[in-house]
Amino acid sequence: MLEWLVALCIGILVTVIWPAWKYFGTQGEPDALLQGLGISRRQTKEMVSDRGVPVDLANAQTSDRAGENKVPDVALICKPSALANYLFKHCRTFSNFTACTGWTWRASAFLQTVYGACWPYESPAYFVRDYLQLSDDGLVALDWAVSMAGASYQKRRRTSSNSTSPILLIIPNSFGKITKNVLKLCEVALSHGYLPVVFNRRSHNATPLSTVKLQQFGDPGDLREAVRYMRYRQPVSRLYAVSESTGSGLLLSYLGECGSSSYVTAAACLSPVFRCQSWFEKGPIWPLHWALVTYQKICLNRYRTVLGETVHTDALFSSCSMRGLEEVLFCQQPGPKGAPALAAGTSSSSGGAWEAYWERNEPLRDVDEVAIPVLSVCAQDDPIRGDPQSTLPLELFESNPHFFLLLTTRGGHCGFNTQEGRAFSGGGTFGGTPGTSWSHRALLEFFRATTDFIAAEERAKQAARRRGLGGSSQGKVFRHRSVSSCKRLPACSHNIHTIYNWQRSYTR
Repeated sequence: MLEWLVALCIGILVTVIWPAWKYFGTQGEPDALLQGLGISRRQTKEMVSDRGVPVDLANAQTSDRAGENKVPDVALICKPSALANYLFKHCRTFSNFTACTGWTWRASAFLQTVYGACWPYESPAYFVRDYLQLSDDGLVALDWAVSMAGASYQKRRRTSSNSTSPILLIIPNSFGKITKNVLKLCEVALSHGYLPVVFNRRSHNATPLSTVKLQQFGDPGDLREAVRYMRYRQPVSRLYAVSESTGSGLLLSYLGECGSSSYVTAAACLSPVFRCQSWFEKGPIWPLHWALVTYQKICLNRYRTVLGETVHTDALFSSCSMRGLEEVLFCQQPGPKGAPALAAGTSSSSGGAWEAYWERNEPLRDVDEVAIPVLSVCAQDDPIRGDPQSTLPLELFESNPHFFLLLTTRGGHCGFNTQEGRAFSGGGTFGGTPGTSWSHRALLEFFRATTDFIAAEERAKQAARRRGLGGSSQGKVFRHRSVSSCKRLPACSHNIHTIYNWQRSYTR
């Protein structure tokens, strides 16, 4: 009870003090966005010019509409390439972010984060669930989002295998919490012709735990089978992937391990956590750290009895840190029955097991194998990820042509509320939904521009081949072609047609 009172007092203090500090603080300096990362505005313009990127966009980001200097609200950091130049020319949303300022709760990164994660929200979308049985008899859940008008029809008939609508695979955070950000993304995706599907890990979001096994942080095995199942059900649809928060660790691990056989055309990460081992060891600020640990304990308490067969449950539920929970679940071997449970981090091989665990689960371990364009949307004031100087791998975006970073001045963690608060312009059932996040507009525009660019490159490649110039132009064609047409299958020990039949896919 005392902890709840202390948390409530801290929350009230942060609510009152944080917006005032942001408003009267020093965030209005012209070079606030990139100066903290060691890059001045002049260096940015020179860097952009040297990399072959139009300087007009940099000027648009750093100048006010009335002609006065202001904070650059958004910066695109990437390696120069043909796709980068195409994005600069055709993605208007990238330079149209206006951060919330002034004496409002939206100016607080902490409040934006809490509002997006905890505020109750009734989505006008309806979810149809598929339980997918995996090769080891485990279960994951795929929640397909449909409009309320088509909900009754979807109950009677599954999605047609002849549908050409693109699939948007959404990976929530690693704690299994379905946030308002995920629900709003499903709505916006439906209004733009996508088929959104939310991937729920074992035991997450009321998914039954059919085996005494939980999914490790960066183990893409379950996701790989789920993607192959979606490809089996809808072989002609393009597949796009979006991850939220710590769920980006799973998406990046999957893209790195599968390489050109990922079946994904393009991907995006909203407020990703890149250096995950360090993040688990240090954690975010105390109120958020305590909330994450408490939520994870509540979810695991449902399986307390069955987990006692493989982990030390006493040490698990007495742990006060995210590292302690992760270490007990995946890095410690249970002793004989009746033996006292070890405290988190006290086993003889705890340190070595912890390091070995992250060698297998660090999201960027196979980053050089990623073969599709990946957009990361991050805010400089993200209270979950932490200081951008130590948590953002800028060298990755500056050296790898597959990765693009949209860095904003404000936005919190999966917030990105704009000052205007205008909705996503466009038709459809949810086209006029107020409060649509700017990050959702940015990633959908990124998918559209990337698809158009790949299609144009493929047409140019085919035209060159018809003219007999295929060999000489081979090296000039952008190599991040749509992977959905890739013929090479990832290594797998089972037969997809044996596993993914009507007897092994369960629907609720």
